[in-house]
Amino acid sequence: MTAEEAAGYLESLRNGTVARVHIGRNDFLSFRQVLIQQADFKHFRGIAKHGGHTEYEYMEAPRS
Repeated sequence: MTAEEAAGYLESLRNGTVARVHIGRNDFLSFRQVLIQQADFKHFRGIAKHGGHTEYEYMEAPRS
């Protein structure tokens, strides 16, 4: 996954175009590298799934 693709997924979550984004385990590290650089990083919630896959969603209130 490229940084541009990851940024596109994050923007889709942020503006409500999609409710969740499924990230495979092979793309997890490249996606997370872009995710942690976001100013609203704490608004994203990752949900671990079987096989190393993760689903991300955007929350209105930041997590603590």
